[in-house]
Amino acid sequence: MTLTARYPFSASHRLHSPLLSEQANDDVYGKCNNPHGHGHNYWIEVTVAGEPDAMTGMVIERAKLDKLVGEEILSRVGHRNLNEQLPEMNGLVPTTENLTYVLAGILNHRFGATSAKLARVRILETRNNRFETETNDLTQ
Repeated sequence: MTLTARYPFSASHRLHSPLLSEQANDDVYGKCNNPHGHGHNYWIEVTVAGEPDAMTGMVIERAKLDKLVGEEILSRVGHRNLNEQLPEMNGLVPTTENLTYVLAGILNHRFGATSAKLARVRILETRNNRFETETNDLTQ
């Protein structure tokens, strides 16, 4: 059984790699390499899996999941510059691919205290772009 919950957040980033020349950064990232950054209204979807609890009938109490995501994810990324204000992104280009992987790793560490298991994290960056990782993709 799985449960997927969706949460909105807004954040900014600049896609720029110090390993590339200025021209290469412009070629690879285009307008997303703007020196002042740009923002997105993201959605993060968190999927948990497990057997429904015999007493509650739930994989995880929704309030517990909401609190966990709020404390561990939304408080870290909401209205933040991902390049400068999310330490876990240090040394990484803050693509949504990297962001998805990092946030899944943060959440995965917290699920040891619950009977449910983190199954997947998906981030919707735009109407056309979605990125996801499954727990078995994590090496952390």
